[in-house]
Amino acid sequence: MAEPSQPTHSSVMNRIDVEPTMLVWACARSGVPRSKLANRIPQLPEWLSGKKRPTLKQLEKLARATHTPLGYLFLPSPPEEPLPITDFRTVGSGVRGTPSPDLLDTLYLMQRRQAWLRESLIEAETDPLGFAGSARLTDDPENVGREMRRTLGLADGWGSGVRSWQAAVGQLRRAIEDLGVMAIINGVVGNNTHRTLDVEEFRGFALTDPWAPLVFVNGADSKSAQMFSLAHELAHIWLGSEGLSGFEALFPGGTEVEEWCNRAAAEMLVPERELGGRWHELRRADRPFASLARSFKVSPVVAARRVLDLGLIDRTAFFEFYDDYISQERRREEKGTGGGDFYNNQTTRVGELFGTKVARAALEGRIGFQDAYHLTGLNGATFRKYADRMGVRLP
Repeated sequence: MAEPSQPTHSSVMNRIDVEPTMLVWACARSGVPRSKLANRIPQLPEWLSGKKRPTLKQLEKLARATHTPLGYLFLPSPPEEPLPITDFRTVGSGVRGTPSPDLLDTLYLMQRRQAWLRESLIEAETDPLGFAGSARLTDDPENVGREMRRTLGLADGWGSGVRSWQAAVGQLRRAIEDLGVMAIINGVVGNNTHRTLDVEEFRGFALTDPWAPLVFVNGADSKSAQMFSLAHELAHIWLGSEGLSGFEALFPGGTEVEEWCNRAAAEMLVPERELGGRWHELRRADRPFASLARSFKVSPVVAARRVLDLGLIDRTAFFEFYDDYISQERRREEKGTGGGDFYNNQTTRVGELFGTKVARAALEGRIGFQDAYHLTGLNGATFRKYADRMGVRLP
């Protein structure tokens, strides 16, 4: 008796029953143009219309392309995806849509890292940070800003020894990490340079915790705004009020919390007492804001914003300067070349504080190397070289 013929691969290929509305939702949620998705997945239009069904492998490909958790695609209707932290954003009209996958994935990644570091520090019987959540909205934010400055070790005139305000951003970030606060500046999701974070969606956020607080600054933002954002998010840590920030022209207003953090950050970066004397000397100079920026090692935009805060110029003068400066800065950044040294980038994307703790845990056998790779987004020899840069030599 002849053996029955074996079915071909195509005849046993299982098709997945998935609601076309869920596929439409995943495409819209991703923010990727549907035409671009269709170029990558030619069968997509037929799936969306319900004419054909995808295989599991094809569905997995769509999930990756749209940055959608695969399990979501099997739901009967789109899930609610609320922000896991308070929304303090005040950009544009103030109307907020559904958070993008890039924002959500960044928030979840930072929360996972914070949770790991918190557990690690508690297991080591580390004391909580006294300054985290030490301030109240009823406190004078300028006094708190001065306390933040003292705690960071930024003495009067600290900027005189710093080469430039761009270098001062790095020095401030390191000073924040020295306090025990994870300070991250990143313009992409993890290390995925194809997923750029949208400045129009958010500028930064703070995750509060007594042991492992975290501040995150959108590295896709203009360089001139990053120092202000660092200080602003650090004020959230002092206040113990975590949330997402978004603001235009360095005006993070709209809520009592944001106004408070703005004032504390401004005093921390450019103390009123020091600014008053310098402005009297420089106000008639050709480039007074650039001169102030050199003195305080902040960007000219931050200097101008502080002068406005103190009523020394009006809003018209500020915005004339701001719009011109930002347009020039964008042209300079467009002319820039390359993305810098990969391992130096990891210092800001992962953070020395977190990266060193993970590398030491792997060295001491408290976590496996696969866990270390997952936590940092670095693998194999890349992780080992990064750890070496952090002063942790792995076997």
